[in-house]
Amino acid sequence: MDHNVYSEVTPDIVRLSSLAQNADVIDTELFTRYNVKRGLRDLNGKGVLAGLTNISDVRAKEIINGEEVPAHGQLFYRGYNVKDLVSGFTSDNRFGFEEITYLLLFSKLPNAEELASFRKLLAFYRTLPTSFVRDIIMKAPSKDMMNTLSRSVLTLYSYDDRADDVSLPNVLRQCLQLISLFPLLSIYGYQAYCHYHDGKSLFIHQPDPGLSAAENILHILRPDSSYTPLEARLLDIALVLHMEHGGGNNSTFTTHVVTSSLTDTYSVIAAAIGSLKGPRHGGANIKVVQMFEDMKQSVSDWTDEDEVADYLRSLLHKEAFDHAGLIYGVGHAIYSKSDPRAVILKSFVEKLSEEKGLQKEFALYSMVERLAPEVIARERKMYKGVSINVDFYSGFVYNMLSLPLELYTPIFAMARISGWSAHRMEELANNGKIIRPAYKPICEDKDYVPIEKRS
Repeated sequence: MDHNVYSEVTPDIVRLSSLAQNADVIDTELFTRYNVKRGLRDLNGKGVLAGLTNISDVRAKEIINGEEVPAHGQLFYRGYNVKDLVSGFTSDNRFGFEEITYLLLFSKLPNAEELASFRKLLAFYRTLPTSFVRDIIMKAPSKDMMNTLSRSVLTLYSYDDRADDVSLPNVLRQCLQLISLFPLLSIYGYQAYCHYHDGKSLFIHQPDPGLSAAENILHILRPDSSYTPLEARLLDIALVLHMEHGGGNNSTFTTHVVTSSLTDTYSVIAAAIGSLKGPRHGGANIKVVQMFEDMKQSVSDWTDEDEVADYLRSLLHKEAFDHAGLIYGVGHAIYSKSDPRAVILKSFVEKLSEEKGLQKEFALYSMVERLAPEVIARERKMYKGVSINVDFYSGFVYNMLSLPLELYTPIFAMARISGWSAHRMEELANNGKIIRPAYKPICEDKDYVPIEKRS
């Protein structure tokens, strides 16, 4: 079948989709009547308790005079404040991704010997099966790198003689391999697409076992494999800040749900990738960069607060950019006063903007960070405060690193695979029940109608 015909939405499909839509729409009043928490969140945005975890903690409230009030956000990995973890490895001039992956998986900070051994183990696993690049990645490259990554992960199942073994040692082995391979699968997929679709030169650099995860990402992505120490350090920090964010975020909850069925690791991680791909979850930093590009074209004076505020108001009124009524990178389901990841990232972003000669862009980002909450508060009724989130500055970081937009979400996945792996291990270690929440049926019973009597 011709590719265009195969992809066409025909009039018959449009007609049938309207039938499906009419059949599926549920009166929103019923959610209130039956006390159903849409999105598993209450009216104040607080998540419905669905499980217990030892892995991380997201805090945005404090108790004052017996009442729960908004507080500056804090993020903890295995009981350690992420701010302290980042400060620890950066002050010692170490890369943190491998060290914090060890922490998430094993609930302890490694000593120097344990860390060196763990780095060697990850480097050992950073090798794809023979001919995998030629036979899998180079074939039918997709324009979406998350789909490419998912396909590669599912295909690795066929190369694993113990693919369905869900014993903890075997699952740990699989997770460590995927943690090591995610950069290769994503970047090689991107290089293949650029070559076959855009006619660009094909670069397939082999990973360097002596480099950190962040260094290897830049090494295999860039044609000349060059990068500055500051570029690699900031990418490493971004990876650490994206590694984990509690059990309730969409892709991690997906990891728990699918793991609870006792399916294989490749199916679980592919499901998590599918969740992260969604623009409501992992794709937000792309929107931030695109929004700022539109802002820079629309605002004549980047230093004029009134003009920038007018642009932000036009975003909320669906008059600018993508007409969605959103200021991307501002607001979070949990954090209200501040997102600790954004606070940490910003402290390093200014240095990179100076190295790149992008101080004016950084000043614009800082202005929007300050003005956006004020504009939103004046224009909309809010149940809680609003501040920038990690996507606000991570998109700017990736832009300064000249990373292609197509790899923004896969880089998120390269980080979050460590958290997913920890949560998969946790679900299996506790040998819990299959996760099966209840849905209330609201369809009325009907009598069967013979086909000749149907309208």
